[in-house]
Amino acid sequence: MKIQSIRGFRDILPPQSGIFASFEAKAREVFARYGYSEIRVPTVEMKELFVKSTGETTDIVEKEMYAFEDAGGRHLALRPEGTPGVVRAYIENNLHAQDPRRKFFYVGSMFRAERPQAGRYREFEQIGMEYFGNAHPAADAESIALLASVLSAAGLTDFRADINSLGCAQCRPVYRQNLIAFLNSRKDALCENCKKRIETNPMRALDCKTDGPELFRTAPAQEFCPGCAEHFAAVQSLLKETGTPFEVNRAVVRGLDYYSRTVFEFRSSAIGAQDAIAGGGRYDALVGSMGGPQVPAIGWALGADRVVSLLEKNAAPQSGPGVFVVSMEEATHRTAFRLLAQLRAAGVCADGGAFAQSMKAQLRAADRCGAKFAVIIGGDEMQKRAAALKNLQTGEQKEIPFDDLPSILKK
Repeated sequence: MKIQSIRGFRDILPPQSGIFASFEAKAREVFARYGYSEIRVPTVEMKELFVKSTGETTDIVEKEMYAFEDAGGRHLALRPEGTPGVVRAYIENNLHAQDPRRKFFYVGSMFRAERPQAGRYREFEQIGMEYFGNAHPAADAESIALLASVLSAAGLTDFRADINSLGCAQCRPVYRQNLIAFLNSRKDALCENCKKRIETNPMRALDCKTDGPELFRTAPAQEFCPGCAEHFAAVQSLLKETGTPFEVNRAVVRGLDYYSRTVFEFRSSAIGAQDAIAGGGRYDALVGSMGGPQVPAIGWALGADRVVSLLEKNAAPQSGPGVFVVSMEEATHRTAFRLLAQLRAAGVCADGGAFAQSMKAQLRAADRCGAKFAVIIGGDEMQKRAAALKNLQTGEQKEIPFDDLPSILKK
């Protein structure tokens, strides 16, 4: 039987793997400037963690989660998103006791058994952040500005931020009842999923890909309590201070139960209909609901796969090693290999070691990998203690003493 990768999973090969690595490195640089530290949480967690945090009626829990029972009878799940695991780690390790205000970022694979589509896989990479212990609108504005900075650092320009507020535990129940009455009045025209959501999670109907756009045009407007209205106004004012472009979009709801007050999404028209590349929001009650202290928090996650698909369109060709070491005969292999090690130790990007091949074959290998120079060592070079350094672009060749090669090639 021919063994192949599972549908929705894939190998990430060069040069795409290099674009992923470059994007991750730039994101880490931005996180460091904003005072965030990296956290690494397990890929596998108790299933109940995601049910309790994400919500029983969300698509993630109902249809998409990779859940299973292990040999010990434990009900486990591959993480479908990053926030629940980070919140669990924050509580379990008593990080709030050291300082409630903590700022984390993560980079890692998530898993959802959804239908694969453009830029979306069943195993996908997310880069995200979680900011605990700051209820002020400045945390909201910082989080949104940070996301814009990560995308800009990667080289993206074609993106926009849409922001909204979902209200809080005081004003949201009133809107929920108004929305239920509205949805019931149009129940016959709703899709089956939205009919089920009327009583369990009516806000999710507004996030529905089928009914959502039409419902938003006619749904009752949400009225905020004074605290939520003031908070959202402050978020917008502070965002303007950062220079981050944004628009208020009441259609931004987000699909997870734990969000409250500020929510946001980043989109790019460059990837077509599936234009969402990142999103997040405030979740002030989540830590407390999972058994921790009442600590406010906000976070976001971006789909690295979709960002990389945009970066690939303008990516420069991947550069090869600067130098390729060629050995012409058995007696020179050891010296050639030692020079290869010395070049690498000196910080020179070098390849070689294909000594079983002929000199011509080794030079062809040097061309294929994109090397700029070839260091050639044969019997004559051994006697002179000097290698033949060939410029593979111009064909020019000259002798360089073995001892001088690392310093000259490094320059």
